[in-house]
Amino acid sequence: MKRVTIVEIAERAGVSIGAVSYALNGRPGVSEETRRRIMEIADEIGWRPSLAARSLSGSRAHGVGLVLARPADTLGVEPFFMRFISGLERELSGERIALLLQVVEDHRAAVEAIRLWWAERRIDGLVVTDLYAQDVRIPVIEELRIPAVLAGRPRPDTRLGAVWTDDTAAVDASVDYLVALGHRRIARVAGLPGLDHTRVRIAAFRAAVLRHGLGEPDVVETDYTAEEGGRATRALLSRRGRPTAILYDNDVMAVAALTVAQEMGLSVPGELSILAGDDSQLCVLVRPALTALSRDIQAYGLQTARVLLDLIDGRAPRAYQGNTARLTVRGSTAAAPDG
Repeated sequence: MKRVTIVEIAERAGVSIGAVSYALNGRPGVSEETRRRIMEIADEIGWRPSLAARSLSGSRAHGVGLVLARPADTLGVEPFFMRFISGLERELSGERIALLLQVVEDHRAAVEAIRLWWAERRIDGLVVTDLYAQDVRIPVIEELRIPAVLAGRPRPDTRLGAVWTDDTAAVDASVDYLVALGHRRIARVAGLPGLDHTRVRIAAFRAAVLRHGLGEPDVVETDYTAEEGGRATRALLSRRGRPTAILYDNDVMAVAALTVAQEMGLSVPGELSILAGDDSQLCVLVRPALTALSRDIQAYGLQTARVLLDLIDGRAPRAYQGNTARLTVRGSTAAAPDG
């Protein structure tokens, strides 16, 4: 279908192209009656402004960027990002702002994508996920002065806006619950060790285990995939004095762990309790259904978009703390086995 132009609007309205330009851009130079007629004709024939042209004229791109430094094949089975992006879209689409998504292998490639988007004026701001303790993206974002919000806790090395939840409190509640059930051998299968939130959760787990006097904390680091989660579970359950409860950093690994336990002839929750990390629909599609740390990830994405839109509108960066994940108890956890 041919794109409607201001030439057609001018012809229908019987005015000059310049008059149409004045009317559509809200500039003086035409009467209110002419402006109203032009706007009605533009709406009638479906005219919309070219975002590319508006970007060249110095106005906004009406786009927000999200670069995910993850293997592309893991995103299709990772419920967190699908729900987070859904929350972003819910807020951005209401403002007629597009979400530009690119999946890259590492942060170096992410920096290249960010520089290109900003140079081409394709975005007005960025959502930054999967933060590392030493994150090469942040200095670049600050150098380019890109409005950006961190999907993670506020950091001492930047004044960028942040949207976060208290991972420490959530992990504490999980360990306290398992200890109350009588578990004394509790392990954790964590995600990528370089990620800031993984480090926070591991530290919280170690502190909680030591606080309860349960000995040296048992933590296995993985890459968040089902394969790694299954491999870590098999190794933990093959040990002498195997754990009676295991916490997982995401749902994909927890579901894989349930399969491994059943393959090894272990009853869940009779001999092993499993606790998942995100409470996606995966947790209720398996049997037994998985106990999980539950939070509204769509709301997390929506609030992240709101903070970013405030930044784009020129408001000061702010940190927003969402609700702490709560424990949703299902069939995969029970009292520790005797002995």
